[in-house]
Amino acid sequence: MRCGEAAMNEMKLAAGKRRRLRNQLRHTSDARQFRRLLAVLEYDRGEPVSSIAELLGVSRQSVYNWIERACRHGDPGDLLDAPRTGRPAKAGEAFDTVLRVLLILPPQRFGYHAHCWTVPLLRDQLKRNFGEEYSASTVRRGLQRLDYVWKRPRYVLVPDPEREKKTRNSARSEKNAKAWRLAG
Repeated sequence: MRCGEAAMNEMKLAAGKRRRLRNQLRHTSDARQFRRLLAVLEYDRGEPVSSIAELLGVSRQSVYNWIERACRHGDPGDLLDAPRTGRPAKAGEAFDTVLRVLLILPPQRFGYHAHCWTVPLLRDQLKRNFGEEYSASTVRRGLQRLDYVWKRPRYVLVPDPEREKKTRNSARSEKNAKAWRLAG
């Protein structure tokens, strides 16, 4: 494969590189790498960069960058995303510990008029403990890390002692009906 500014228009992959790129295209589970591999292979087939960019919904400069990277290195792994650190987690070990303790204790102990914890109540109590607000999704992720499953409370009514009299075809109501007919 020839590289460089002038040779970019004449780029042709060697058969071995093309085979590796196609094989990687079939087996990758990373959508970004798939898109990059597809762009390089389409360019190798003779498609213009502008149509590849339009097809994939990216800029022409991105397509040129991917072709350059594939041309320079030739390894399909070079078209993977670089690892990123991301934003540091706001909720750490202390958050999980306090959340675990809160789930053991009833909300009434902290002055809430509730029988079980809800995400808004947990957020409020965590704000009191740490002095900073956590989003509902952060609290839910913390609950998930602790393998906590919340189920809605089920209301159970006390059985009605008069139920048998109220049912339509009970033995007692048939006896009562028969007594009423005999009486009158």
